[in-house]
Amino acid sequence: MSGPSGALTSGGAAGADGLALATRGLRKRYGDRRALDGLDLSVPPGVVYGFLGPNGAGKTTTMRVLTGLVHSDGGTVEMLGKPYKRGDRRRLFEVGALVESPTFYPYLSGRANLRELAASGAPVPSKRIEEVLDLAGLCDRADDKVQGYSLGMKQRLGIAAALLSDPKLLLLDEPANGLDPAGIVAMRDTLKALASQGKTVFVSSHLLAEIQVMADMVGIIAAGKLVREGPLKELLSMQGVVKVRVRPDLMEAAIKTLTPIAPAEHFTETDRDEGWLAVHLAADRAEEVNRTLAGSGIYASGLESGNDLEMLFLELTGGHGSGGEGAFVGLGGPNGDDAHDGGASAGNGTAA
Repeated sequence: MSGPSGALTSGGAAGADGLALATRGLRKRYGDRRALDGLDLSVPPGVVYGFLGPNGAGKTTTMRVLTGLVHSDGGTVEMLGKPYKRGDRRRLFEVGALVESPTFYPYLSGRANLRELAASGAPVPSKRIEEVLDLAGLCDRADDKVQGYSLGMKQRLGIAAALLSDPKLLLLDEPANGLDPAGIVAMRDTLKALASQGKTVFVSSHLLAEIQVMADMVGIIAAGKLVREGPLKELLSMQGVVKVRVRPDLMEAAIKTLTPIAPAEHFTETDRDEGWLAVHLAADRAEEVNRTLAGSGIYASGLESGNDLEMLFLELTGGHGSGGEGAFVGLGGPNGDDAHDGGASAGNGTAA
């Protein structure tokens, strides 16, 4: 993806409470399972907002409710300062969305698919199609049939489709799915640039490391409820970690030695076979950890420190989905959230 074009200049809109997107008491059930259980989100304008949660936490259900793909059972949604309800199609003309895997006409070219989408939603100047193709890095393959596109190219086309109407609010569900490392970096730069222009980018993702370097704010949900929300830097400042590597057979001795400076519940064995231990302490206490271990004859072969979104995520969610799928930290498929419920969206205010 190339850098954003000069056409992407319109600012975001916000309601009287200063929010670009807000949900209050959002609820949704699938049979006996509560996918959303009173979800409250507060997304200010002009930010990249990382929406995180374990498999089964309700991320994709939230995205489907926001794009009108499913009905909520209760609660309210406000977009760009106005209430939004399912079926309010014109309210989505200022919203770009990519939910799950984008779907296109396989026998049409990428450019032709964008033309079809442009004709079905908000009015789009013809030059805008060329702008978003360039933004997505697809100019060289724009006339090729989509059936010959790789997964990453289809994902790029989905992001281009979401940007067609130059939206003030962008809703992206796992946008990095299928992208190679260079594509992920380019996407990150593009989304950050859009936010710097006043647009609001709401990104649901399971790539914690990517969210840590891209997002301005994060919201973490578990079992359909918000468990933490706020500016990423502030949240991470409260979540320091020192990672230390010792001989695997000395792991228990290391924990016992460090217990006087850190409560027992502040230890996490990140890799017992390799001897890695994470100690939940301020990052600037790494020297103290090393000195304490050496004083007991335990010498570290590795030492790292920092503020870790993964550790914060695990602490708040326990690393498990609400449906009992098992541990989840940046692994597994991106759409395990609600895989039983079909449907996808990609476009400029329309479900495709």
